[in-house]
Amino acid sequence: MKPFGKATRDGASERLTPMTPTTPELADPPSEQPVMSAALRERVIEQIDPSAASTVSREVLRRQIEEIIHEIANHDHLQLSGREQLQQADELADDMIGYGPLHALLLDESVSDVMVNGPANVYVERKGKLERVAIRFRDNDHITAVAQKIAARVGRRVDESSPMVDCRLPDGSRVNIILPPLAIHSPCISIRKFPSRRYDIAGMIENGTMTPAIGRLLEIAARCQLNMVVSGGTGSGKTTLLNAISQFIDHSERIVTIEDAAELQLQQPHVITLETRPPSLEGTGQVTQRDLVWNALRMRPDRIIVGEVRGSEAFDMLQAMNTGHDGSIATVHANSTRDALTRIENMVQMGQFNLPSRSIRFQIVAALDIIIQVERMRDGQRRIVQISEVTGMESDVITTNDIALFEFQEETAQGRIVGVYRSTMAVPKFKSRLVYYGLDRAWAEAVREL
Repeated sequence: MKPFGKATRDGASERLTPMTPTTPELADPPSEQPVMSAALRERVIEQIDPSAASTVSREVLRRQIEEIIHEIANHDHLQLSGREQLQQADELADDMIGYGPLHALLLDESVSDVMVNGPANVYVERKGKLERVAIRFRDNDHITAVAQKIAARVGRRVDESSPMVDCRLPDGSRVNIILPPLAIHSPCISIRKFPSRRYDIAGMIENGTMTPAIGRLLEIAARCQLNMVVSGGTGSGKTTLLNAISQFIDHSERIVTIEDAAELQLQQPHVITLETRPPSLEGTGQVTQRDLVWNALRMRPDRIIVGEVRGSEAFDMLQAMNTGHDGSIATVHANSTRDALTRIENMVQMGQFNLPSRSIRFQIVAALDIIIQVERMRDGQRRIVQISEVTGMESDVITTNDIALFEFQEETAQGRIVGVYRSTMAVPKFKSRLVYYGLDRAWAEAVREL
């Protein structure tokens, strides 16, 4: 059954013209997308059979919507060029079976983040730099409708009673949605796109995230089952780096991953992916990361990987690292490797109020081997800027040693930051493990090459 009928409504007396969008002036703005008028949109939708339309591909849907718009434009003598008719057909097709104005941005491989701040206030990140784009939603209700469609496709809901949600798109992209009244002026959608290219260590060396010597150190650390924490700010590339490091995990190992929104893509055949669950509208049924870490310990894992440690589950993660799950990895938000240790201590205290600070620090020292700091620098490049070894305790202070530290040298005429890695060249605390795996000489050579 064809999803649409012919344009037969007699509306010659009503002349429709597309609305002229009024967006704030942009520096070098891209071409503006015409917004379909509400009246024209209503007339097109009247001729669509929703049940039939849902069974056809986007391209078929777009083509038949374009036919309807063309017939209405000819009948009513609307001033719509062929290009405008095509764009408006795209807009309506995306609203019906896609994600509205976000469709083109989600297909653009140069875009790594999408941030919707308002109907005519949309930003993207390209190559580490934010830029505003001339993408328009009709109004706040249009943004809300797209947000609700995103959430519904993964079994989540977002509305006035539950105005915040973290979810993911089918391709693994991470989405955060917050609606009024929490977002004062407009619903906001933030999307961290899942890269179509899956970066490995070689790819990260190629794009400047690290040098070959740093890549070799990370490979040895993973193969020797060192417990690692990847630290960095928001959008610094922690998850991408964790994915890259995981390529060196032996395929014979059983791995359990724990995340709020599953986005890790490990290559090993024996991977169990666990994801948290928010509470229901009645406030029941919530499953936290701490619950999942507890459960993971009963699943006979060789390694546990926590996508992002945010709270009291840090204590259980340390316990896991201290009870035979060597090679476990987690990420935390922090500005330096030293700050990461403080953050972990604070998160443990969130759930263990009676545990002395000194006892927490002893557990951190016993559990962690190295901390890797990644940073998005001002030239837009994400780089590993510090790798620190957790060496022990002096009095009540955790001591660390910088295996590698990025030192700024200059900025090129093109705005590219240039630097080198320095090392203290100290013998690592975990040398016995390097010897056990026969990689102590390889480690020493990689350090000398920094």
